[in-house]
Amino acid sequence: MNYRHGFHAGNHADVLKHLVLVALLDALKRKDAPFFVLDTHAGRGRYDLGGSQAKRTGEARAGIQKLWDDPPAGPPALAAYLAALDAARAGAPDTYPGSPLLVSHALRAQDRLVACELLPEESAALKDLLAADPRCHVQQRDGYGAVKALLPPRDGNTRIGRALVLVDPPYEAQEGEYPLIVAALREGLERMPQAMFALWYPIKQRATLQPLMRKVAGLPIKSALAIELLVRPDDSPLRMNGSGMLLVNPPWQIEKAIEPALKPLARAMGDEGASWRLTWIKQETP
Repeated sequence: MNYRHGFHAGNHADVLKHLVLVALLDALKRKDAPFFVLDTHAGRGRYDLGGSQAKRTGEARAGIQKLWDDPPAGPPALAAYLAALDAARAGAPDTYPGSPLLVSHALRAQDRLVACELLPEESAALKDLLAADPRCHVQQRDGYGAVKALLPPRDGNTRIGRALVLVDPPYEAQEGEYPLIVAALREGLERMPQAMFALWYPIKQRATLQPLMRKVAGLPIKSALAIELLVRPDDSPLRMNGSGMLLVNPPWQIEKAIEPALKPLARAMGDEGASWRLTWIKQETP
């Protein structure tokens, strides 16, 4: 695997992914009971937006930088996301935080994070970043295998009854990644049916996503919600036109928290063909 997220940190996909992640964490914190987060493809946790990788692509300038320069007013989910970024960037203003760093700042004393990263350099950087936080554990391992190994989660001898699994693979071979994703979701649901799963996916041509959506809908789940942001029409096979977050077993009414933020995101980061959509892939009927 040759993927390095430093080239893409802070782009429009990160904005959508992390806005949804912050909203999910806020929903989990509404109850006092502890929760567990498994980040299957965690990366290094913090990215230098002034570094050579970020400068080579300039993707952050078309993503998070637009929100920092002119933050849209109104949507609470968007304000919560920007506040979470500020907290995670304290003391490092020229950086963008990855998902494990955002999660670590959201954890309470009773909550736990396991962040998995296969690449040695990225894993070592993440271990250094989170070394002082006893609630966080970094493992250099295959994240898909961690789903089987770590669900249902335990803290010592105590089982943790709530879990969020963030699945954010590199998609170096996009359609080749789908069987791994579906197998991991099936394994996780068998081991912990009530767990939440948040799957990030790129959007190039929409037709290529339909087999994945059908297979996820066929899993033993109550509901699945797709939240998508497109910065241009989804008809180009040569570049990423947008991305989505597929939420399996999402929190109650999470769509009402996130939907108001999607229009200002599309307006801020997209061209004339920018759009957003929120689609129930499967929904439990009353």
